Amino acid sequence: MDLRSELLKSIWYGFTALDLEKSGKVSKSQLKVLSHNLCTVLSIPHDPVALEEHFRDDDDGPVSSQGYMPYLNKYILDKVEEGCFVKEQVDELCWTLTAKKNYKPAKDNKNVLPGKDAFHLWSLFNFLSEDKYPLVMVPDEVEYLLKKICMAMSVELNCVELEDFISQDAVRQNGFTVWSFLEMMNTGKITRGMGQEITSMAIEEVYREIVADVLKEGYLWKKSQLRRNWKERWFTLRPITLDYYTSEDRKERQGSIALDGNCCVEVLSDRDGKRCMFCLKTLSKTYEMSASDTKQRQEWTAAIQTAIRLHTEGKTSLHKDLKLKRREQREQREKRRLAKEEEQQRFQALQEEKERKLAELELLKEAQRQAQALLEQDEMRRRQHHEEMQQALEVQLREAKESRATMQAEMVLKEEEAERQRKRIKELEEMQTSLEEALQQEIKARQDEEVFRYAQTGLLSEEEDKMKALMALQEEQEEYILKTQREKQELRQEMENKSRALEEAQRQLEEVRANRYRVDQDVVAAQRKLRQASTNVKHWNVQMNRLMRPIGPGEKRPSGGGSFSSFQIPSQRDPGLRLRQRSEEPDEECKENREERRLSQASNGDMDIP
Repeated sequence: MDLRSELLKSIWYGFTALDLEKSGKVSKSQLKVLSHNLCTVLSIPHDPVALEEHFRDDDDGPVSSQGYMPYLNKYILDKVEEGCFVKEQVDELCWTLTAKKNYKPAKDNKNVLPGKDAFHLWSLFNFLSEDKYPLVMVPDEVEYLLKKICMAMSVELNCVELEDFISQDAVRQNGFTVWSFLEMMNTGKITRGMGQEITSMAIEEVYREIVADVLKEGYLWKKSQLRRNWKERWFTLRPITLDYYTSEDRKERQGSIALDGNCCVEVLSDRDGKRCMFCLKTLSKTYEMSASDTKQRQEWTAAIQTAIRLHTEGKTSLHKDLKLKRREQREQREKRRLAKEEEQQRFQALQEEKERKLAELELLKEAQRQAQALLEQDEMRRRQHHEEMQQALEVQLREAKESRATMQAEMVLKEEEAERQRKRIKELEEMQTSLEEALQQEIKARQDEEVFRYAQTGLLSEEEDKMKALMALQEEQEEYILKTQREKQELRQEMENKSRALEEAQRQLEEVRANRYRVDQDVVAAQRKLRQASTNVKHWNVQMNRLMRPIGPGEKRPSGGGSFSSFQIPSQRDPGLRLRQRSEEPDEECKENREERRLSQASNGDMDIP
């Protein structure tokens, strides 16, 4: 069990003490106070803002133990250093919180333990309890602790009272809680009414031995290293050190001897007026000490050797090691108990199987006896039946003999009758042979008749098929004649239509030819007018060129006569000329339109000609 587990057990009581409503949650303000006090007793710096920052995202109110554990591990337990604080102060803090809520002994009870003794028992309970929450202690550990306390008081443990208390249902099923354990101690039945002072001293001794890891303590005479004189000191032996103080109140420590694997203890002979001497040798020094008697010297040397052995084995606590060994022994006992129960169950199952097989064997024997009786009865019935059958067979044999004689007489008569029947059968066979021959001849005649009939039927069917084919040909010929007549009539009508179309086309051709002739006449007239107009234009152009030529200096304009004497340039403002031009233009347009229509009709007429 490491230091973190020991601290968590005490802190668990402090956390549950703050849970007043027993809901498994504690308010943040109470956790702040608890965290501050823990940091104080553990000698680590306290960060008051860390709790708020850690639970900043959780504003749902109180915090559960699972929610507080990450903060406790990160900001408190991870910073704890062993040897920098006093474990007893942490236990006192958590005991103060939980005792106010849970430890309420009866005030009228004279055997009530003082607060310090209750605290020591609470610490012992935490040390010896199982590593499960809620914390409980198994009855074996309770018995071990009570034996240690009674041994310190030099009394025997009252096992009857302990068994009565363990036999309670809650204790037997769940184990001892610390409050049920303190309640049992407050009854005074376990301590047998010893004085309160003796009980307190015993609890103190057991507490220092188990919780404080004190293997042994007491007064010894020690020889000084410098002055070489002897002084009486109070020695306290732990697994790693041997401390010595001025007195047993342990307020003024005079020195400490570190123990390791290189140390050894030896017994010395008496000298310098001291007896029961022994020495503790280390690598650097040798410490000489003297005990009060031989028993004390033997106890001290054995305790020191135990401490050296624990250090060599890498163990820091004797009682932690003993606790683990006891737990292993309990587990082994439990395994042996379970194995024994399993063996008993298996043996019981085998016994039941054996009894079942014996019962089956008895049933088989009884069935065999019943079967034997049934066989005997069947044998008797079979014998009786055999005798009855034998008698019946004898009667039947006599009857058979009589029947045989009767049958022989009948057989003679039957043979005679059979002979007559054979003769009759022979005659019938001869008659049957003649009838069969006649029947064969009749069958052959009928077969020939059938052949002729089949041939006649074939000829009739062929004649009928030919008649049907002839009728079909006649119908096809009539249909073809009708079809030919219809086609001839359609052809005649088509020829008439084509002749009418031909006559119409010839008439249109004549019209086209007449139109073409008229168009040709118009074209000739138009060409003639065009030649006349072009001649006039050329003449006008020559005259205009002459008129437009500039007159040079010294030239004289002809006064008259010549080629231009009879020519007059029409005035541009002559209204008669403009009117004639306008009247000629529509005439030309009409002629052109008529020519186009004639050409189009002629082309249409040519296309209609077949």
